[in-house]
Amino acid sequence: MLFDLLLVFYFLGTLLGLWLVFNKAGIAPWKSLIPIYNIILWIKLCGKDWKWYIYFLIPAVNVFTFLLLVVETCKCYRRYGFVEQTFAVIFPWIYLPCIGFSKKLNYTHPNDLPEHKIGQVRDWLDAIVFALVAAVIIRGNIVEFYNIPSSSMEKSLLTGDYLMVSKMAYGPRASMVPLSFPLVHNVMPLSGGQTESYLDWIRLPYHRYLGCGQVERFDAVVFNYPEGDTVCTAPQYQSNVSYHQLVRMYGRDYIMSHPEEFGKVVVRPVAKKENFIKRCIGMPGEILQIKNSSVFINGKQIENPQNLQLSYQVWFKPGSNPQSIFETLGMSQEDMGYSLSTIEQDIEHQNYKAVVYLTSDRMSVLKANPMVDSLASNYPDVNIHFVQGGFELVTDTLVLYPHSDAYSAWTVDNYGPIFIPAKGQGFELTLENLPLYRRMIVDYEGNSLEVKDGRIYINGKETHSYTPKMDYYWMMGDNRHNSADSRYWGFVPEDHIVGKASRVVFSKDPDSGHIRWNRCFKKASSLN
Repeated sequence: MLFDLLLVFYFLGTLLGLWLVFNKAGIAPWKSLIPIYNIILWIKLCGKDWKWYIYFLIPAVNVFTFLLLVVETCKCYRRYGFVEQTFAVIFPWIYLPCIGFSKKLNYTHPNDLPEHKIGQVRDWLDAIVFALVAAVIIRGNIVEFYNIPSSSMEKSLLTGDYLMVSKMAYGPRASMVPLSFPLVHNVMPLSGGQTESYLDWIRLPYHRYLGCGQVERFDAVVFNYPEGDTVCTAPQYQSNVSYHQLVRMYGRDYIMSHPEEFGKVVVRPVAKKENFIKRCIGMPGEILQIKNSSVFINGKQIENPQNLQLSYQVWFKPGSNPQSIFETLGMSQEDMGYSLSTIEQDIEHQNYKAVVYLTSDRMSVLKANPMVDSLASNYPDVNIHFVQGGFELVTDTLVLYPHSDAYSAWTVDNYGPIFIPAKGQGFELTLENLPLYRRMIVDYEGNSLEVKDGRIYINGKETHSYTPKMDYYWMMGDNRHNSADSRYWGFVPEDHIVGKASRVVFSKDPDSGHIRWNRCFKKASSLN
């Protein structure tokens, strides 16, 4: 409600300011209420030419244009002070009505204004403040750029892709941590990841403004890493291995007593968790199950993404060169390095076995290679554990969500069934399914939870059911055996959703250093 009121005040205050400014300039004030026409008149009032009309039609650029008109309006009333113009840019909904109500300020057409010179320092200050305010507005509400750092989404989105992430697709999320260094995510540059870029003295509730649509199945979604609320700041950990996984491995006391190994332990608010990108596979209110790496929703198998990758066991003939064969497939260094590290020699038959991540098309090409003896799907009966620099198969049942021995039969390829919580849709809560929903109830929705004498108490009251306050989603990478996704850390709450990957604006192969021109400016959805 608070954020909606602020938005209403912003628009009404700006319209009121234009009404008063138009009136002072001799323009019928009612014209300020006519969309598009009021912008045309405002541009003329500030003495600008036809190009400004075009600027207002370009997304993101129109934000800069709007703020520039506010500054130009200040000049029409002979208000040149740096502090005053900065205030006008940040709070136009307050400033425009103020100059409109002022009896001391009168409008002067730009052609009649006396020449006003400003120094070089002031010129730079104006440019910096203006660009900073506009960039913060655009990044927070319209679009942000994101780099694909790993191969978890290959071969749909590649390592080295730079994506345009639309905040408008699902609606911009209001700032929950307003005391933040602008244009920086969670740590300050040049601090080695050790200095947080925000102060959490003020934390505002989650609110999302109206957007162009809702999250849909198979969208490539950028979101805050759900298990990233607490972080060990040592470079080898952070988002690579979550604090919660480290606690399961070493124990909380050991981590706290060894800061030289794990770094500081930092608790981060939702909006300052690390950004991840995965594909939305499960929607709120659905029952998801994975059987032999195929996903079933409400009992029906869904279509796999076009460029889905799975792991395969490949046996190479004696005298073959696996690395050369991998290179002809165009495998990334990350996947190739993992494959080469898994090569085992069969002494008796003098051949080699490797585990390789492949799309169905590349699997067919590799299978047809004369140096390949045989190839088979690799469905591990144990779980995949993330380690520094790669992955390994382990028998630890606590690797997968919900990290409970009660679900020890679940693996990366045979998982569930699991109900994905939906806002307002209550479900039965039992001791058996409590491990699946404890984190949602306590950490995401802020309740207290206790189990006494075999009974569940939420906020001090015994309960047999729970009704979620938010929608939740199930996210998975397209590189199914090389992706840290919902199978490892569970549901993604709606307040963690950042935006939708809309377009690849630039792509550079991190192995060769070459620009992938064929991917530049392609829609992310067309690469699925």
